[in-house]
Amino acid sequence: MGMVLGKIGVETPKYSLVRTTGEYEIRKYPPSVTAQVTYDPSESGDRGVFTILANYIGAFGDPHNSIPEKKIAMTAPVITSKPEKISMTAPVITTAAGGVKESSSAMTMQFVLPAKYAKAEDAPKPTDERVAIREEGERAYGVVRFSGVAHDKAVEERLERLRGSLERDGYKVVGEFLLARYNPPWITLPPFRTNEVMLPVEQSAA
Repeated sequence: MGMVLGKIGVETPKYSLVRTTGEYEIRKYPPSVTAQVTYDPSESGDRGVFTILANYIGAFGDPHNSIPEKKIAMTAPVITSKPEKISMTAPVITTAAGGVKESSSAMTMQFVLPAKYAKAEDAPKPTDERVAIREEGERAYGVVRFSGVAHDKAVEERLERLRGSLERDGYKVVGEFLLARYNPPWITLPPFRTNEVMLPVEQSAA
C-alpha cells in the first residue's frame, strides 16, 4: 500500500542543500556510479529499457552481471533527459547522449547505484552489452519538484520556469536537463508520485 501512496522505501542519492527558494533548490551531489542504457526512443520504450537495467541489478530474478549471486539494491530516482523536446515518464535516469547510434533523438536511462559502489570497477560487470557503468563527478543542479504524471507539457512548463528563475538569479546552466522519477508509474497513483526537473548549473551564482 505504501508504494501505491508514493512511499519511497529505497536508497536515494545524498546531496548538500546549497540554497532553497520558493521556486527551486540548488543541490550539490557527490560523485556517484551509474548503470545506463542509451537508446532510440522510436525503437525502444522506457518500460523496455527500465527492464534491461532492472535485470542488471537482479530486480526480477538472477542479476545479469558478472556476479549472478549478488543482487544490487534498487535505488530512486530513475533519471531521463533529452535535448530540446521531451517525451518520457518514471524514476530511472535518462540523459541525452551519444552512444548507441548517435542521433538527435538518442536518450540515456540511468540507475544511480548504491553509494557503496564508489568507483565503476567496484560494480559487477554487466553481461548485457547495452548496459554501461559510468562514474559521475561532483555536480550541482537547480531542482524543482512536482507530483502527478510527468507528461511532456508538465515537464516543459517546469523546465522553462526553472531555467528562467536560475538565469534571473545569476546561475549559469551548463548542460541538458534531467527528469527524475521516484515512483513506479504502474504502481503509484498519480497524485502521490514524486518527480523532479533538474538543470546542471555552475556551483555559485554570478
